[in-house]
Amino acid sequence: MNTDNTKAQMRKGLLEYCIMLLLKRRACYANDIIEQLREADMIVMEGTLYPLLNRLKKDGILKYEWQESTAGPPRKYYSLTSEGEEGLNILDQSWNEIANTVNKLHSIVGLP
Repeated sequence: MNTDNTKAQMRKGLLEYCIMLLLKRRACYANDIIEQLREADMIVMEGTLYPLLNRLKKDGILKYEWQESTAGPPRKYYSLTSEGEEGLNILDQSWNEIANTVNKLHSIVGLP
């Protein structure tokens, strides 16, 4: 079994949800998103993040605004649209269902 591939696919599937979770709290620029994901032990490269942010914007999930920065050029800050917040609520419900199922299966087979 190629567990590395399975783990990568699981992370890829969760990345969009994790980004939306971060943006529910406050608007962030891309490097801030990468850092917060890293702090949560989810390593994401810019080459993965930027296309995903662009797709989510195109899909109406995210919006952005330019803000001046004291540390260099203006930065693009991303936030959830109302459609994105509705989508996040649905993903929250789905995540809770999946987590409950996995936890039940752990109990059945005797895993912590």
